Amino acid sequence: MERPEYQSRPEIRSLQSFPSFQVIGEKPKGALEKFLSFFADVRGGEGPGVLLMTVNVFLLLFAYYLLKTVREALILTEGGAYIKAYSSAGQAALLMLIVPIYGYVGSKVNRIGLVAGLGLFFAVNLVLFYVFGVAGAKEGVVFYIWVGIFNVFIVSQFWAFANDIYTEPQGKRLFAMIGVGASLGAWLGAQAASELVKRLNLNPYQLQLIAAAILVVCVGIMVTVNRIQTKESIPEMAALADQKLGDEGGFALVFKSRYLTWIAILTVLLNIVNSSGEFLLGSVVSAEAKTLFPTDIAAQKQYVGAFYGSFFAGVNLLGFLLQTFAVSRLFQYIGVRGALYVLPVIALVSYSVLAFVPLLAVVRVAKTLENSTDYSIQNTLRQALFLPTSSEAKYNAKAANDTFFMLGGDVIQAGIVKLGAELQMATAGFAWLNVVFTLGWLWIASRLEKEHRRLSF
Repeated sequence: MERPEYQSRPEIRSLQSFPSFQVIGEKPKGALEKFLSFFADVRGGEGPGVLLMTVNVFLLLFAYYLLKTVREALILTEGGAYIKAYSSAGQAALLMLIVPIYGYVGSKVNRIGLVAGLGLFFAVNLVLFYVFGVAGAKEGVVFYIWVGIFNVFIVSQFWAFANDIYTEPQGKRLFAMIGVGASLGAWLGAQAASELVKRLNLNPYQLQLIAAAILVVCVGIMVTVNRIQTKESIPEMAALADQKLGDEGGFALVFKSRYLTWIAILTVLLNIVNSSGEFLLGSVVSAEAKTLFPTDIAAQKQYVGAFYGSFFAGVNLLGFLLQTFAVSRLFQYIGVRGALYVLPVIALVSYSVLAFVPLLAVVRVAKTLENSTDYSIQNTLRQALFLPTSSEAKYNAKAANDTFFMLGGDVIQAGIVKLGAELQMATAGFAWLNVVFTLGWLWIASRLEKEHRRLSF
């Protein structure tokens, strides 16, 4: 499971602060590296690859948010909200089959073959959805399940590729910069989907074709980055590009390694806490709307819509600012192991306050801090945790973690909410429950820190 020694060799550390990173013997920085150094410790020769990776993840998230809009339009008009809820169960069942298939394919092709092949596979799927859709086929349920699988697999594979082309020290420096592309892609993709529908009157099937074209461009970028990194890397890293993955599947790798097992448990628990927090926020907002407009359903809907529009805007803005200006500096000073504690500490303080003061203003501030930190610091941390692992773990185990175990947290949280509703738990009760889960999260972070220290340097 452990990564080869040469991929975890320490770099010569810079003693200068942002943005003037420079170490003895490194390649001189060009204009691109000097500009990118305002956001992360980008060193000589790394600029083109990092920029292309940032653009790539921007396009992937941009395409996903186009497809997310299509998904909602199709599922709600062809099936209804209750079918939408049931479709999530179909995703979990399919992932149990798809993760082993993905691992099998990875054992037959090299790195770029796996990455490019999956991207083109999804692009062809979108073309087929377009053809059947314009022919009149009802594809809402199937497309809903497909988008859920596409989202977790395409993003997970991107970060697996990033883990594979960079050494551990490089990843710690550069992932924060690459993550800026993800934040921008999510934000602008959601905005673009709305504008394309309103201003150009594009239908859902035309958006599918646009997303397919974006995926083809992303495949081209990945091939280019692979060539750049193979040329620039040390000989051992260059040879890795042509190697095939081992035969062990993602689930086997997770349960075989204590480190990967702790990551999987952390993923499940994080999703339980976050999803429970979303339930708390929704409950308090709904109660506030009914208090303000007890008999006016239309006014209640307007209030809730206005609240969430403002809430999402605040979360996305703060998340983008943290990703752009704080994450790289945070990782520089406290490292991956220190970053493990940032989000659970914020969650612990937030839900402890909520347990005593379950007011809307308090819930809003708490969830804004939690979600924006999750989308920036925690998201970068999730990717960096796989840096000291083998190629098999980065592709196969990461795919299992980012799909099945992440969805598992949502499923468990749904059961907790149902049980709490039957026991007639109040808002404060759910907040205390999250405090308990967060304390467990902190303990798991300490176990993961210990294992990371053993694998890393």
